[in-house]
Amino acid sequence: MTTRYRVEYALKTHRRDQLIEWIKGLLAVPFVLHSQPTAVFEPRSESVDQMAGITQRRYAEIMRDVEEIVNDHIAHQLAGTHDRSKLKLLVPSVATFFTPLALHDAFIWQDQRRFISWRRFVPPSFNDVRLILNTSQIMSLVRNGPLDLVTFDGDVTLYDDGKSLTPDNAVIPRILRLMRNGSRIGIVTAAGYSEARRYYERLYGLLDAIHASDLPAASKQNLIVMGGESNYCFKFTGDSPDLLKLVPRNDWLLPEMMLWQESDITELLDLAEASLRDTIKNLRMEASIVRKDRAVGIIPQPTHRFCRETLEETVLITQKILDMSPVSHRLPFCAFNGGNDVFVDIGDKSWGVLACQRFFGGIEGGKTLHVGDQFLSAGANDFKARLACTTAWIANPAETVQLLDEIAELDEMQQRKTR
Repeated sequence: MTTRYRVEYALKTHRRDQLIEWIKGLLAVPFVLHSQPTAVFEPRSESVDQMAGITQRRYAEIMRDVEEIVNDHIAHQLAGTHDRSKLKLLVPSVATFFTPLALHDAFIWQDQRRFISWRRFVPPSFNDVRLILNTSQIMSLVRNGPLDLVTFDGDVTLYDDGKSLTPDNAVIPRILRLMRNGSRIGIVTAAGYSEARRYYERLYGLLDAIHASDLPAASKQNLIVMGGESNYCFKFTGDSPDLLKLVPRNDWLLPEMMLWQESDITELLDLAEASLRDTIKNLRMEASIVRKDRAVGIIPQPTHRFCRETLEETVLITQKILDMSPVSHRLPFCAFNGGNDVFVDIGDKSWGVLACQRFFGGIEGGKTLHVGDQFLSAGANDFKARLACTTAWIANPAETVQLLDEIAELDEMQQRKTR
């Protein structure tokens, strides 16, 4: 049963994506006008197919219109007047687009798999629109290829929360397929370690598979791990026990990142730690503080689990306090909910993705795809990646596998067209 509390909580700004909600609202109109719930009582299936055909055409027309509105926004971006675009007026929080979105074709693709137009009682949902946007982004990338760089979040994207990337993980052969096709791979994770061994423990299934594969030696080195959002860089190497080697900062840091002062880092982390300590006290949390050189956070006491509301309250309090501090204007940071912990990292995933692009020679945002599970506006550390490249929002590791299979299928279709 959905309580009023749950409904109101879900409508909070930090729990919503305005672009998805806007598109979902547009699709609600043809659903109301053309869906026929009474068809369930009719003996013949022709009426159902007729209803689905009409509804699909209306949905597809709307997605075509949205596609054109996105193209108009991109034109304004190129002219430096993106704040005057129609889309910006309709959806103020809309981000930068690095490519057009093939929304019409993506809707048809997903409708053939999710049968959205055939539904009589359930209108197009948040997840329907999210997956359509993912497919539209992939279609644009494949059509305007090559896809030079694919970056992944770790937990909930490549493997279950708190687990490791084991040898039986279905994503491994898909990543190897990307590498065979020339894509570079970056794993941009919040896990911040300064030792290669800790990342090997989390990613050993993939690292061992690359090491044992028939990929050329140069291709094997097209994988890097960016840890702590944007603080530690390791590259694949076959001549060490952990198969990873720490990359000197000067080889991957962006010029802007070199200006970050250690005194500012200490000041921001001190302020974040004080906020976390106050929250632990006020909310009576069974938590411990963890302080690292580029991050600070809270973890639960053994066997304890925080509720979602407590985690999000902690993130929002810390975020607000840091946003109001002078040091936050000199130094980027990311406060996020890790599922059963809260951390504040120096930098964020936009810097992590940009650093991956620089490491591989300056790859463009329109040739890069970041795959992650946290894209809400607050407490989600993949959100900032939208500033650096195209993105795909998945809900679990199984969706990542499906996404990579879509890339392979669409790429094969594109190659057949160009032959």
